Amino acid sequence: MSLKTGDEYVESIKSLGLKANLMGQKTGNLPENPLVEPSIRAVAATYDCAHHAETKPLFRVRSTISGEEINRFTHLHQSTEDLMNKVIMQRYCGNVTACCFQRCVGLDAANAVFSVTYECDREHGTDYHQRFRDYWSRIQLEDLVVDGAMTDPKGDRGKRPKDQTDPDLFLRVVERKPDGVVVRGAKFHQTGMLNSHEIIVMPTLNMRSGEEDWAICFAIPANAQGIRFIYGRQTSDTRKLEGLKLDVGNPTFGGQEVMTVFEDVFVPEERIFLNGEVNHSGLLVERFAAYHRQSYGGCKVGVGDVLIGAAALIARMNGVEKASHIRDKIVEMIHLNETMYACGIACSARGHQTLAGNYEIDMLLANVCKLNVTRFPYELARLATDIAGGLLGTMPSAKDLEDDVVGPYIKKYLAAADGVDVVDRMKVMRLIENLVAGAGSVAYLIESMHGAGPPMAQRIMIARQADLESKINLVKEILKID
Repeated sequence: MSLKTGDEYVESIKSLGLKANLMGQKTGNLPENPLVEPSIRAVAATYDCAHHAETKPLFRVRSTISGEEINRFTHLHQSTEDLMNKVIMQRYCGNVTACCFQRCVGLDAANAVFSVTYECDREHGTDYHQRFRDYWSRIQLEDLVVDGAMTDPKGDRGKRPKDQTDPDLFLRVVERKPDGVVVRGAKFHQTGMLNSHEIIVMPTLNMRSGEEDWAICFAIPANAQGIRFIYGRQTSDTRKLEGLKLDVGNPTFGGQEVMTVFEDVFVPEERIFLNGEVNHSGLLVERFAAYHRQSYGGCKVGVGDVLIGAAALIARMNGVEKASHIRDKIVEMIHLNETMYACGIACSARGHQTLAGNYEIDMLLANVCKLNVTRFPYELARLATDIAGGLLGTMPSAKDLEDDVVGPYIKKYLAAADGVDVVDRMKVMRLIENLVAGAGSVAYLIESMHGAGPPMAQRIMIARQADLESKINLVKEILKID
């Protein structure tokens, strides 16, 4: 089957007939809803890039399962070059959309599940790996979007899943049947859920003996019976309902977050990839998290490029681009952004082949990458706010700009450097506002902090992976200490 275009992708999502509880109402026809449409356009861009002459070589690759040409967003990495190209592709998508484009989480889940199922089969004699190969081959050939769902509500963080007052606070198996299982629970922070054809559900932490019902990994269609979507609020999100592109900041693209409830959902046996093997649940969590932490070295860097460009442009429009302190702040923004990218490339270049044959990143460097991402975008946002000035928080609305009486005053008193169009200056201001304080800040800042795990999750993995004893032994060797 041929690779979809962006328009074909949008039509395929419409055909699913997904509905969501959105701001107090059960809503259908989601791809045309003003709140949802910008996010689906961002995903569509990842499809169109596979058809543009200049980006086709980066976005297309040959499937190792079917031999067919596929979109790289469904690829099982076969080399360190593949791992690096993933990061390069993600940076490009961030450049194009200036937001989260939502496809990396499914890609990261697939590569983690592919290798973990292989190793689980070797130890337990299961047939999960072949099931997953068959499933993922269809994803590749039909060019589908898959949401990777890991984060559970967690309830009382001081208690294990089996000790919760409500055991559904971690998604679990509630009934086992000859041909499958029934699951109940919820997954939070699902960025691309309403724009996905399929969902891969994974456990959220390393399960222990007695927690077999929570050690479940499976795939399910997004429109399966028993799945309910609850749309999340974002800062300034209702601006998208006002029909004024100027005030939105990002006039074309945007993001979303969804709470997804699984109310007694039946999962057929052929779609189950882990089912009670607690000793492989933690491995799946670690590998998915590491792949996803690598991703942040591309996508957030791509959005950072846009923020740096906006900061430099607004400085030029304000007439201060040659001021030494402005130049120094922009250089600092570039330095921080490229440091994140360098970590994304480094953990890719230092990758290795798994037993299943696909390639995994260097886990230590992937966690270093994401730990940087929990800090650096916030500093980029601070510097951009500093450069833009106070007007970032006090600028009149687009409606006032169009008013016959006050509009001329706005155009008169918001004038800056000679030759700069006032409306263009307002557009740049609104884009910066979108990324540092508006709806775009959810993906750029809050995701940077908590997506793929909060900072302490990376610190724990860095401590595990750093091999501190070998560093101590270096000192002992140099000083001849026994």
